[in-house]
Amino acid sequence: MTTERESIEFDVLIVGGGPAGLACAIRLKQLAREKGQELEVALIEKGAEIGAHAVSGAVLKPGALTELIPDHMAKGCPVEASVRGDAFYYLTAGKALAMPLAPKYMHNAGCYIISLSRFSKWMGQIAEEMGINLFPGFAGQELLYAEDGRTVIGVRTGDKGLDKQGQPKSNFEPGIDLLAKVTVLAEGARGSLVKAMADRLGLYAGRLPAVYETGIKEVIQLPEGGNYFALRPYNDIHLMGYPLGMGTPGGGFIYEMAENRIAIGYLTALCYDDPAVDPYDLFMRFKRHPFVADIIKGGKVIEQGARTVAVGGLYSIPRLALDGAVIVGGDAQIHNTPALKGIHLGMKSGMLAAEAIAAALAREDSSAAGLAAYPQMLKESWIQAELWEGRNTAQALAKKGILKFIHLGAQYVSGGRGVTDPMPMEADADTLRPLAPGADLAEAKTQYDGELYVDKLTGVYLSKTMHREDQPSHLIIPDPNICSDRCYPKFRSPCTRFCPGNVYELELDKTSGKAHIKLNPSNCFHCKTCDIKDPFGNITWTCPEGGEGPGYTLV
Repeated sequence: MTTERESIEFDVLIVGGGPAGLACAIRLKQLAREKGQELEVALIEKGAEIGAHAVSGAVLKPGALTELIPDHMAKGCPVEASVRGDAFYYLTAGKALAMPLAPKYMHNAGCYIISLSRFSKWMGQIAEEMGINLFPGFAGQELLYAEDGRTVIGVRTGDKGLDKQGQPKSNFEPGIDLLAKVTVLAEGARGSLVKAMADRLGLYAGRLPAVYETGIKEVIQLPEGGNYFALRPYNDIHLMGYPLGMGTPGGGFIYEMAENRIAIGYLTALCYDDPAVDPYDLFMRFKRHPFVADIIKGGKVIEQGARTVAVGGLYSIPRLALDGAVIVGGDAQIHNTPALKGIHLGMKSGMLAAEAIAAALAREDSSAAGLAAYPQMLKESWIQAELWEGRNTAQALAKKGILKFIHLGAQYVSGGRGVTDPMPMEADADTLRPLAPGADLAEAKTQYDGELYVDKLTGVYLSKTMHREDQPSHLIIPDPNICSDRCYPKFRSPCTRFCPGNVYELELDKTSGKAHIKLNPSNCFHCKTCDIKDPFGNITWTCPEGGEGPGYTLV
């Protein structure tokens, strides 16, 4: 049966309601107003609301925001606090060693501490007031191409009302074909549409692999009178060392928020080689470190979230201008890895893309050549300067022992060049070593109290994650035999550990000893860790029904 689909045409279609996509939409409307032109801009967001899927640290460098919306504070920009000073610690198993100086990249005084979900929602309100067509609850399921097979002409949104077998139910609503002269891909890290088009169009030819970190974040309500930052000259803390040590890159952060709350999180680089690693367990161990535990004591977790961050940097950026499309923000790997920041860069990339799109539309040329001004403007902007200095950081951090410090030190004094430029690196899916025979994979002995230290399933509940149970699984395992015959014997099913939401559950046949992975897709945070780290490329993350997933309001 052929499904009849409605089609709607716009001048520009933006996929993703995060800061990069919203900044692009707002800037497009500003440019149109300046020229007295009508411009139909639409933005789709897979979350039920703008901001529902947005999670980050988050320290925002305000330059791009000030450029885009100079009177943002007067317009009610939801800033939790302004950074008044930084602290940087190295954690041993029992102590916190204060570093005398924070690295220059991490000087945050004057930056904003924000909730990315609240900030994105506010940007969405600004966009809506400007007449931008916002469509939350619509997932971009697939890109639409012209007859040449290369020119992007829009996006098809996902069907709604399918049963587990993919058959229409009585409330079936077919997806809509949203057509546009230019499509802006702003899905965030590991965007499914960009991933799907990468091989087809050779987006990463000649680039280094895109690499990522998985971040788990909580907002904790502190007890009255329990604000650690109240009498201190700093209100953001970055920590490294325990529990990861110096082998795998990663670390933690603690930021002051409004209303006697703090944001706390831990990031684990997915270049780790030990298949026993569990990023969620690392986060719990980090929270129980004496120094951290003292800051959060008496508190209660009121929201939790998880997301991957693209940290490959300059040499991992794909082709940005395509026939009929551009890629912005985390979808394009645009992130300042040594500074642990990407929101301002994503916003600026969206703004530059908007300027290039406006010029291309004026010339009626939305080909890759017509949109080439976007990557060129990016190279000439301060984005390039930030990315250039950190261009080899992810590679250096992935080194072991003293080599890590040699490379980082060389990069620090040479403006990012270091010993080798560009410095090679492996894709995250290729770094696992086989599990040692007899390795102990007993479950972590973390004690949970249900308030300050919560287990994975409670974290899913606190993220307000919701998925309709009777829909097709959005997590695809094409060949279950790979799980049982290759992955389990070699790695003992690392998906059961690297997923922060307990989506992957190991079941062993008592007779044959054969492994089977049971999927619990309703627990999915949409973090994309599985799609990135699976060593056999046997897990594919796709968009579930639009409007489902996390329901963040604070992280």
